[in-house]
Amino acid sequence: MIDVGVATDAIPCLALDIGATKVEGALVRPDGTVLARERLELKEFGDDLFTPICSMLEHVALGTPVSSLGVGCAGPMTRNGELVSPLNIRQWRDFPLRSRLRDRFEIDVHVDGDARALALAEGYFGAARDVDSFLSMVVSTGIGGGLVMNGRLVDGATGNAGHVGHLNVVTDGRACLCGSFGCLEAEASGRAIEEATGRPPSEADHATRQRISHLVGRAVGTLSSVMDFSHCYVAGSVALGYGDEFFTVATSAARTVATLSYSSNVQVCRSGLGVDGPLLGAALVAWRGATT
Repeated sequence: MIDVGVATDAIPCLALDIGATKVEGALVRPDGTVLARERLELKEFGDDLFTPICSMLEHVALGTPVSSLGVGCAGPMTRNGELVSPLNIRQWRDFPLRSRLRDRFEIDVHVDGDARALALAEGYFGAARDVDSFLSMVVSTGIGGGLVMNGRLVDGATGNAGHVGHLNVVTDGRACLCGSFGCLEAEASGRAIEEATGRPPSEADHATRQRISHLVGRAVGTLSSVMDFSHCYVAGSVALGYGDEFFTVATSAARTVATLSYSSNVQVCRSGLGVDGPLLGAALVAWRGATT
C-alpha cells in the first residue's frame, strides 16, 4: 500500500478537486467515506472562480470540524501548489491558490496535481493497493498521470512529476496547450478527439478509438522501460468509455515498445476507483501533507 501516513482516527478533512471542466468539493473520512459533496461547472463562471469555490466548500462542511483541506488541481504548479497555472483554466496564471485558501478557511491546506492525487487514491483505496510501483493515468478531457515508485509518489524537482500527457507521441503533431506539438494530450485526449473529428469522444469511430488506445499504450510502454513498473491503472471518461477494447489495444501497443525483460509484461488496467476517486485523492493530499 502506498505510504501516505493516514491516521485512522483522524477527523474528516475537506477535499477539493479542480479539473479541466469542473470543480468538486467534499467532506471525507479517513476510511474513504464521502460524507457530503457538491460540484461546479467551470464554464458557468467568469474571471472569479475562487469565490464560488469557497462558497461550495463552506456549504459542504456545514459547520463540521475539519482537520485540513486537500486539493488536487490541474497543473502545472510551483512546489506545494503555492502558485497554480492550470493549462485549461486561463483565468489562473500563477494564482496563489494555497495561501488564498489558507487565509479564507484558517486551516492547513495542501495542494498537489489532480492526476497525482488520483495516483495516491489508486494506491491507497484502488486497484494498486498491493502494488509498490505503478503509473496512474487519467484519459479524459485532458491526460495526466502520477508515478508511484516503491510505495511513494514521485514528486520531481518542482512537484510536477508524472505529466505523462506531455510525452511526445507524434513527430510534428497537433499543437498542445503546453506550447509543444505532438504531445499525448494533444493527440489522444477528449479535447483532441473532438477538435480533430468535430464530434464528442463518445461518438468516435473505430479507427479513432484504435488510434487513441494505441498512442496511450505506446506512451505507457515507453515509460515502463524507463521507470521499471509493470502496471498502469487508467481512469477517465475516454478510456473507460471505450471499454475493454481500449485496454486490450493499449496493452498490446505498450508491449511493442516495452521489450526489456523487466517491462515486457506491462499491463494497462482499469482504475479500481469509482466516481469518488478524485476526491479521495484530494483528501489523501491533505493527509500526506500533514506528515511531510
